[in-house]
Amino acid sequence: MIGQPLHILCPGDINQLTGGYGYLRRLVAGLSDLGETVIVHEMPGPHPFVDDPSRNAADAIMAAIPDGAPVLIDGLALPVAAHAIWVDRYRLRFAALVHHPLHLENGLTPEQADTLFRIERDALAHMRHVIVPSRTTMKGVIDLSVPPARISIANPGTDPAEPATGSGSGDGPTILCVATLTPRKGHLVLIEALARVRHLPWRLVLVGSDARHPGQAASIALSVAGHGLADRVRLAGELSGPALSAEWRAADLFTLVSFHEGYGMVAADALKRGLPCIVTDAGGLAEVVPPEAGAVVPPGDVAALAAAFERLLSDSEALDTARAAARRAGDGLPTWQHSVSLIRDALSVILVS
Repeated sequence: MIGQPLHILCPGDINQLTGGYGYLRRLVAGLSDLGETVIVHEMPGPHPFVDDPSRNAADAIMAAIPDGAPVLIDGLALPVAAHAIWVDRYRLRFAALVHHPLHLENGLTPEQADTLFRIERDALAHMRHVIVPSRTTMKGVIDLSVPPARISIANPGTDPAEPATGSGSGDGPTILCVATLTPRKGHLVLIEALARVRHLPWRLVLVGSDARHPGQAASIALSVAGHGLADRVRLAGELSGPALSAEWRAADLFTLVSFHEGYGMVAADALKRGLPCIVTDAGGLAEVVPPEAGAVVPPGDVAALAAAFERLLSDSEALDTARAAARRAGDGLPTWQHSVSLIRDALSVILVS
C-alpha cells in the first residue's frame, strides 16, 4: 500500500485520446481498485511550452498539496511544474511517469529541444523515482542524468480484445493507422511508401485527432491528393468507443511508422486483436512488435517501408504467418492489473519510506 493519498499531476484534461493519457487513466482506475486514494490535478497548458499564468496556476496547485504527500508527475507536465518542483523539493515526495523524453519530439527547433532537455534534466533531479514504459525510455531518462537505480520499467497493460475479422473487401486489405496527426507519427512517410505500392490493392484508414498540429493534417491531405490516392485513403478523425472498435474489427493490417515512441500502446492493442503490424524500430515500438508479426523497419526509410508492404500485401501466406505471430505476441503482453501493481510497489517503497 502507498498508505496515503497519491497526488497525480496530469498535463491538461486526462480524458484526451492518446496513449499517454490512456496510461494515466488506467493507472488512476487501477490504483483505486487496489484501495488507494488518488487525487488528479489537471495542470493548465498548453504543454510543453507554457506561459506565466500556467506556471503560476501550477505553483498554486502544488502549494495546496499537504506537506509530505506523494506526488506523481506525468512527464509532459514537468515544464509547467518545474518551478513548483524546485520550490517544494524538500516538502513533497516526488516521482515522475515519463512516457518519452520531451526534447526528442519531432519538429522542435534546436533551441526548443535544448530548453526542454534542461527543464527535464533539472526537474527529474528532484524525483525520488521515475517510472517509464520501456527500456528505450529508460535509456532516455538515464541520458537526463537519472541513475538507473531510481528508474522502474512498467510496460503499459492490455485488455482482452476481439480478434479483427478483416474488411472482406474486394478492394484489397484495409490498413489501419491509429495515431494523432503530428510530425512524430510519420504519416507523410507512410503515404509516400504506399504510393510506391499503388499497383497492389489496399485501402488506408487514418484514425487520429488533427487538433494538435493542424499544419500536419493539411500536409497529409496534400500528400494524399498529390499522389492521387484520395480514393484509397480515408481520414477518419479522432474516434473512440464503438466507432473505433468498428475500425479495429474491419482492419487486415496495422501500421505505425513513428520517428519515436516511448512504447507504442496502440501497437500492443493491434497485437491483441491478431493484426499483423508494420512498424518502425523507433524507440519502444520494437520492444512491442516482434519482426515475425509483420515487419520492423527504420524510421523515415520509405524504401524499406514500401518493401514491407509489398511483401505482406502481395503474399497471402506471409500475411497469415504474420497474423499467427501477432496473436502469439498479443497473448504474451502484460495485463493492466500487473502493470499497476508494479507501479504501486515502486511508489510504496520510494515515496513513503
